[in-house]
Amino acid sequence: MRLVLVGAGHAHLHLLTHAARLRAAGLDPVLVAPARFDYSGLATAVLSGAVAREAAGVDVAALARAAGVAHHPTQVVAADLTGRRLTLAEGPSQDFDLVSFNIGSVSRDPNGLADRPGVWAAKPLASLFDLKTWLETAMLGRAEAPRVVIAGGGQSGFELAAALAGLAARHGTPPQIRLVGDPEATWAPGRAGDRLRRSLIGRGVVFERGRVIARTPTGCRLDDGRTLPCDAVVLAMGLEAPPLIAELGLPLGAHGRLRVSPSLQSLADPQVFAAGDCAVIEGAERPMVGVFGVRAAPILLENLIAMARAAPLKAYQPQAHWLSIMDLGDGTGLAMRGRLWTKGRAALWLKRRLDRGFVARSGRLKRGA
Repeated sequence: MRLVLVGAGHAHLHLLTHAARLRAAGLDPVLVAPARFDYSGLATAVLSGAVAREAAGVDVAALARAAGVAHHPTQVVAADLTGRRLTLAEGPSQDFDLVSFNIGSVSRDPNGLADRPGVWAAKPLASLFDLKTWLETAMLGRAEAPRVVIAGGGQSGFELAAALAGLAARHGTPPQIRLVGDPEATWAPGRAGDRLRRSLIGRGVVFERGRVIARTPTGCRLDDGRTLPCDAVVLAMGLEAPPLIAELGLPLGAHGRLRVSPSLQSLADPQVFAAGDCAVIEGAERPMVGVFGVRAAPILLENLIAMARAAPLKAYQPQAHWLSIMDLGDGTGLAMRGRLWTKGRAALWLKRRLDRGFVARSGRLKRGA
């Protein structure tokens, strides 16, 4: 059976490292994905300048070669589920018997700002790294950093503000960062949000209530009519599934995510699997957090093998509580799990250990694979 893996997210990296098991079950795996995987857990560390981009990802092309998996370093642009055929951006179309999607998420852009000059999205991550390059070039020989507005006051917006403040500090330049959204950080447990907000204010971040709705030549306009002067806008208004998922014509959940059963199969087509941000499990909705793609990976592997062998499939039940650690760009982190939280250097040490461990494991084949 021809198995096409679309995307090289957390779950599919796991499948590549176990490619021998897929082949032993009678599956012929083919990967359609960019040649490199940028790991979201280290993205803000790269943005702040604490970690080099080269150390924050996996060489997918090299991993696929080592695993003996055919790799098309391009993207799927259309899918014919009836004819079981995928159209690629480059090269011939790809037939399949089973297909799995693990293509992550993209930044929500309700006002169509992403294509305007001076606007960068939080995802795809390549956009953030382009922003870093632009900022570092702009700060050369200048007494002040460029004026940046972060559109979105959720956890991502706060972490991006912290990373950008860290980048400015590394360059010895006072930051000029405004975060537009809800400054109360209601997503954080206990007093964690208040402590984080006060810390960011002390580092030069300014908080504004409101919502960015338009980009102007010299600034951005808010929903209350005000205009804020800025050189760059960063979109951090939340995440949604990439457009390809909606184009499949299968049942969708909130934010365009593919609705799947606990076995990670589409509710309408059992030959279509999905995991990670682009999917949502029926009856067990969870936010777009990398831990769920990681935890779903072993179940995805077993169920693809089970499909090839006509065996019963397993169910994945995502945990109700999970550890989330923010990199605050100043050598400290904020760790949260349920209502528990701690802020300090120990939290960042743990985050680095976990993230670097994931990257190392994801780029290494299992014995016999």
